[in-house]
Amino acid sequence: MRGKSLMIQGTASSVGKSVLCAALLRILRQDGLKVAPFKAQNMALNSYVTRDGKEMGRAQVTQAQAAGMEPDVRMNPVLLKPTGDRRSQVIVDGKAIGSMTAMEYHRYKPALRKSIKATYDALESEVDCVVIEGAGSPAEINLREGDIVNMSMAEAADAPVLLVGDINLGGVFASLLGTVMLLTDEERARVKGVIINKFRGDVKILEPGLRMLEERIHIPVLGVVPWMDVELEDEDSVTERFRRASGKGDLDVVVVRLKHISNFTDFQALTLQKGVRVHYAEKASDLENADVVVLPGTKNTIEDLIDLRNRGMEAPIVRHARKGGMLIGICGGYQMLGRKLCDPGHSESNVPSLAGMDLLDMEVVFEPEKKTVQSTGTVCAKSGWLSELNGTLLDGYEIHAGRSVFGKDCAPWLTIRGETDGVCNAEGNVLGTYLHGLFDDGRFFSALAAFVRKGKGVCDPQSAFLTMDEFREREFDRIADIVRASLDMDAIYRIIRGEM
Repeated sequence: MRGKSLMIQGTASSVGKSVLCAALLRILRQDGLKVAPFKAQNMALNSYVTRDGKEMGRAQVTQAQAAGMEPDVRMNPVLLKPTGDRRSQVIVDGKAIGSMTAMEYHRYKPALRKSIKATYDALESEVDCVVIEGAGSPAEINLREGDIVNMSMAEAADAPVLLVGDINLGGVFASLLGTVMLLTDEERARVKGVIINKFRGDVKILEPGLRMLEERIHIPVLGVVPWMDVELEDEDSVTERFRRASGKGDLDVVVVRLKHISNFTDFQALTLQKGVRVHYAEKASDLENADVVVLPGTKNTIEDLIDLRNRGMEAPIVRHARKGGMLIGICGGYQMLGRKLCDPGHSESNVPSLAGMDLLDMEVVFEPEKKTVQSTGTVCAKSGWLSELNGTLLDGYEIHAGRSVFGKDCAPWLTIRGETDGVCNAEGNVLGTYLHGLFDDGRFFSALAAFVRKGKGVCDPQSAFLTMDEFREREFDRIADIVRASLDMDAIYRIIRGEM
C-alpha cells in the first residue's frame, strides 16, 4: 500500500471515534495489514503501564489489542491526567514531567510538536498503516492555534481524514455541516469522507438527508454505523457505565464512585461473570444490599477520601465491613482502608496527613516518584478463603505514588517480586492491593464469589469464567463485522492509498 495513515476525527467528544478506530484496525488486520493506533494527546484517568514501565492512555491500549500489537507508548506520546486543583499531570513519552494548569500547558504545547512528529514517524516506519485518532472537534477555533492532536496532526502525518458525527445526540447534519464550514480550505481538503455513527433505525429514512449533506459539503458519506452496545473498556469518566447497572444475578457488586476515579476498567471483567450485577455508588443509599463493595483507584486519594466523608459515604462503607461484608480496595482505594495517610511533601494534596478508615493495620506515605510497572502477584494467604488460591499468579500492573507501612495485625495475601503488596484483616473480608487487573482472568473473582455466596447460603453456579482477553477478541471481531458491513470499505482503502 502507498498510503501510510488514516485519521478519524469527530464533530465532538464521545461521538465514537475510539471504537471506530478499534474496529477499523481490526478490519485492516483481518485483511492482512500490519497496523497500529496513534493519538498525539489523550486526557483521561484510565491509563495503562506498558511492558517497559511507561504510562499511556487506555484507548490506544485497546486499539493496539484490536490491531494485534503490543501496546507501545509511541501510540500515545502525551497523556494528561486531571488532578483536583484545576491542574493536570502531564505525561510525555510515558513518564510524568510535572503538573500544569491549562494555560501553562497551552504555552508548553508548541514544544511538543517536534517530538510528537518524531514519535509518529518512528511508529509509521514499522507498519503498513497507522490509524490516528483525533480529540474533541477540529472546529474548536479557539484551540486551533495550539492544536497538536487534530488537523495539525493530520498535516504532520499527511493523513486523510474521516469525519464522524453522532446521530444519537441529535443534530448530526448540522454538526457535520458546521464542522466542515469552520475548517480552513486546506483542512477541508483533507476530509475525504463522512461517517454517521450510533444510528437506531432504518437507514432509508436518512437517505434524503445524506444526499443533501453531500451536496452541501461536497464530501461523500461513507456509511451509517448502527448503534452498537460495545462492552470494551471506556477511555475516561464520561462513560455511561456509571449511570447503569451491568449484568444481573444474585451477587451485587457495588463500585464506589470517587471524584477522581481512575482505572475503573479493572471492573469490566466482573460484568462478564455469571450471576453478577455491577453498579456504581454515588450516594450512601446505593450501598444498601451490596454483597461486595469495591473502592477503586483514584488520582487523588486524600481529596477523594475527604469527599467521601463529606458525602456521608464513608460510614456505610465501614459499617458494611464491620458487619463482615466483603470490601476490596485497589490502589488509591486500598490506601484509604489504612489507619493514616501521610503526605509530608504534598505530593498528592495540600493536606499533610489524614486519618484513614482504620480497617487495615497500615499507614501510607506518599512520595513524589510514581511506580509504573507491569507486575505478577502471587497469592500467599496463611488461612481463610484466600488460602485456597495460594500459589495462584495474578497478572496486572501498578500505577501509584504511595508506599505502605504495615502493622502487626496485617495479614499478607499477595506478594509482588517477593515483597508484601496486598494485605487483609484477620477475617479475610477486608483486603486490598496495588495490582490493577487482578480480576481480568476470572480466577480470583470466581473464588471470592464462591466464598460470598456460601456466606449467603446461595448455591454457586460453578460456571467457567470468561477472561478479559477472550472477551476482547470476541468483541473486536463483532464490531469489525458491523462496521465492515456499514461502511464503504473499498472507498476507505482508496482514501488510504491516496486515490480519493
